[in-house]
Amino acid sequence: MPLDRDLQSLQEARDLVLRAYEAKHAFRFFTQEQVDKIVKAMADAGFASAEQLAKLAHEETGFGKPADKRKKNEFATKRVWESIKDLKTVGVIHDDREKRMLEIAEPMGVVAALVPSTNPTSTLMFKAIISLKGRNAFVASPHPKAVKCTLEATRIISEAAEAAGAPKGLINCMSIPTVEGTQELMKHKNVAVILATGSGPMVKAAYSAGKPAYGVGPGNVPAFIERTANVRKAVADVVSGKMFDWGVLCSTESAVIVDEPIKKQALDEFKRRGAYILSAEEMYRLSKLMFDEHGHLNPAVVGKAPHVIAQQAGFDVPHDTSVMIAELPAVGKEYPLSREKLSPVLAMFTVNGWREGCERCIEMLEFGGLGHTMAIHSSDSEVILKFGLEKPANRILVNTQSALGAVGYTNELNPSMTLGPGTFGGSIISENVSAKHLINIKRVAFETRPINPPENFQQHAPATPKTELPNATLYHVAPSGKSWIEEIEERIRLKAGNVLEKPRADAKKSDAPIKNTETPPPSPLMTPPASEPAPKYGTGI
Repeated sequence: MPLDRDLQSLQEARDLVLRAYEAKHAFRFFTQEQVDKIVKAMADAGFASAEQLAKLAHEETGFGKPADKRKKNEFATKRVWESIKDLKTVGVIHDDREKRMLEIAEPMGVVAALVPSTNPTSTLMFKAIISLKGRNAFVASPHPKAVKCTLEATRIISEAAEAAGAPKGLINCMSIPTVEGTQELMKHKNVAVILATGSGPMVKAAYSAGKPAYGVGPGNVPAFIERTANVRKAVADVVSGKMFDWGVLCSTESAVIVDEPIKKQALDEFKRRGAYILSAEEMYRLSKLMFDEHGHLNPAVVGKAPHVIAQQAGFDVPHDTSVMIAELPAVGKEYPLSREKLSPVLAMFTVNGWREGCERCIEMLEFGGLGHTMAIHSSDSEVILKFGLEKPANRILVNTQSALGAVGYTNELNPSMTLGPGTFGGSIISENVSAKHLINIKRVAFETRPINPPENFQQHAPATPKTELPNATLYHVAPSGKSWIEEIEERIRLKAGNVLEKPRADAKKSDAPIKNTETPPPSPLMTPPASEPAPKYGTGI
């Protein structure tokens, strides 16, 4: 008798985590050069398959536009790789001579990743790339509506990684995703950290799994067009952002807030760019279609073209409509279209002055977007600074599109498909998640403010020369003339900053760490001279 689907999902989650756990033991001893070769191969393969994966994602989910999904796939591979390729994630990553401290990178372990249906292939590849850059293993749980395309993205980058030398089993994806299976994945004892992108309940479940978790929140993004703005550019940014992949990015503009003196110019520009201004009756019908009495968004409208959504609501708009605009008097439950909509439907508010604009932006963020993102279009530097200081958003984007600006496409933010909302939005991270967030950093700190100065103890110890920076040596001077700290760095690099784990007494054979069979021979610097006792610890320092 076959197992029920939920039980199959549970078992698959356990099997994939154990597979990844075994692979990560070998991977943790790879050099920086080996790691970078693997990650670049993943990025190259994903970039080359961007169009194919975009079509698969669109066919399976029905969301958005294939052309825009291709751009997201290219961004999540090539652009992300370019942003992290020079990041040190193996061995000694920083040497502070002044503070006499070394920083050493250590992998976190097995990364569990939740993948949404709105951006499935781009998010999967992004999370796998940043995970492996830190020498972590990876297991993904796809959205049930996007299983096929997510599995295909996994296959492409996994094969590329293994061809470049990665251990088998390092990159994995569940094929039977269920709530029970995803819960098992997140709570598994061998999972180290969770990357949670998805619905609110699933992100909250990740926070409750008992593991460190980087989560995201909803993005009810306001865009304020202030009276000193370049109105034509501002409107172009808002419309193009709302049209991109038909609004499925959580960073997409949800409402435009227009300063009263420039409202007519802004409306004319919106209409010139294909916007449709909704009547009161059309807004009512659209509200009933898009949200239930509890404020939950209807998935049938997510990532659909304006004319398709309008037909579902019982009215017609031109086939080439770029965005539907609903002019609202206030924000709140009485006005459902002031919520996050994940579609080309845009709320519009009119304010008089930046102070009113400030208050309306805060209302939007507090109504489902705390900590996420907002945009301001202005040429007044004082107003821009006020918005930066006072808004409960962790990405304040200036004179740019919000949809792609928030992910780092149009500016110098970390290129990312996971945007932290900070404690405003219930998360521990307030910036764009990247590879640097998936490594532990150990610190080797040498004494700089001694409680017991060494010179006080010279009479009780064999006479030794006084050691002074920068020419002091720990054991002896190497033929190369390296200093004491350089010798230590050499030893640490040989070990890649890692000590072999001892298997637990109760560990199964599959749980035992895999020994590295390619450990380089000890350096001559590892052996102290005969006049000194051998060190007590196996690290050589």
